[in-house]
Amino acid sequence: MIFSDKDIEFLGDCLRHVAEEEIMPRFRNAAAANVSEKTSSVDLVTQADLRSEAYLTAAIRERFPSALIVGEEAYEADRSVVPALADADLAFVIDPVDGTFNFAAGMPVFGTILAVTVRGETVAGIIHDPVLGDTVVSLKGAGAFQKRRNCEPVRLKVAEPLELGLMIGAMACSHMVEPDRSRVAGNMAKVKMTFAFNCSAYEYWMVSSGKLHFIGHPKLMPWDHLAGVLTHQEAGGHTAKFDGTPYRPGEISGGIISAPDKESWQMIRNEIVGYR
Repeated sequence: MIFSDKDIEFLGDCLRHVAEEEIMPRFRNAAAANVSEKTSSVDLVTQADLRSEAYLTAAIRERFPSALIVGEEAYEADRSVVPALADADLAFVIDPVDGTFNFAAGMPVFGTILAVTVRGETVAGIIHDPVLGDTVVSLKGAGAFQKRRNCEPVRLKVAEPLELGLMIGAMACSHMVEPDRSRVAGNMAKVKMTFAFNCSAYEYWMVSSGKLHFIGHPKLMPWDHLAGVLTHQEAGGHTAKFDGTPYRPGEISGGIISAPDKESWQMIRNEIVGYR
């Protein structure tokens, strides 16, 4: 399967379309957003999620009829699609509104994420910011680029390694269970500044452009991480699971850290996560 530049352009156009037609008209519009809970008061779904995923699924299926399509919302109905990513000849993984809690709360910190995998390897990733209109595109072996509205693409590069006390990072402690949650949250006091965006799209964007030195997550659902991991690696960074192994499509457990290089990754794993 050959995935071309024209295919990337097509996918980018699809993401911009759902941002303009399905997501932004419902942002800060409670009646149109129609927010409901999935598993808890912080695990939400909105009409923006559902309608965007439906549009993207239909558009991709029309162009690539034999491809596997894995959407975050569709996964609730058929959980077999995630393990199938490991062997699929061509697959598209969609998070229509990453950061749904932020979206529902009226905070402009959310994004749409799309990853392309070929036989268990991520070959392309797109992260789109519906509010700003910015898009990050990464291609396996070709780098990661940010395209702002009406501007030329800029190549992304991770931050230079620093000692722990000078680093800025984000760690998704709220998704951890005790005693890990308290231990990791306490260890984050060792760094210069800490953030919690509750949005993988923003976190990978920030760490891949050098605004953050590291990020970490205990949950590994593919729509949250495949595009971001590729982007970070193509920007020169090191990403691996807590146990040091690479993150692969189809995996949903193990925890993950992205840092400027392998040495920084090791330091974050040991000093922040406390993994031995």
